[in-house]
Amino acid sequence: MTAITRTARTARLRTLALTGITTTAAAAAALTLMPTTAQAAEAPQAKTPTAATASHTSTTGTTGKGYSNNLDGWIKQSLAIMKAKGIPGSYEGLHRNIMRESSGNPNAQNNWDVNAQKGIPSKGLLQVIQPTFNAYHVPGTSQNITDPVANITAAANYAAHRYGSIDHVNSAY
Repeated sequence: MTAITRTARTARLRTLALTGITTTAAAAAALTLMPTTAQAAEAPQAKTPTAATASHTSTTGTTGKGYSNNLDGWIKQSLAIMKAKGIPGSYEGLHRNIMRESSGNPNAQNNWDVNAQKGIPSKGLLQVIQPTFNAYHVPGTSQNITDPVANITAAANYAAHRYGSIDHVNSAY
């Protein structure tokens, strides 16, 4: 086998393995947003906590800032905050990752992966663990990890630092 064929075969096997893992939802449990010590030290830290901007159970009405209190509104509000803070990302990238990680449930919690076994389950729309949320929390959003807007913006901030943008994330991260 040549090096090119071996490389192509390895890449194909990795793709198939990842596809199988993703379709069984095991990837979401196996890899959770977890910053390295260096990344956590580099991340901007929150100075002042604020009140939650959206209800976790209601999907009607508005957040009080003119955004619908549903997944569409949470993404749009997050994008406005991300734009103001210089955090890259698109509606499509956020929506795709949210649907894979939590199916749009802001109260989703993984109680069975390795992080949960260590006492730090991933939570929220983008399945963030508390240390990552704390390290990448975006000032001006709620300190509550399951607050939809705070969860989205913290995860997008982490993805921007780690991958350049949430748009570059196509599997559990």
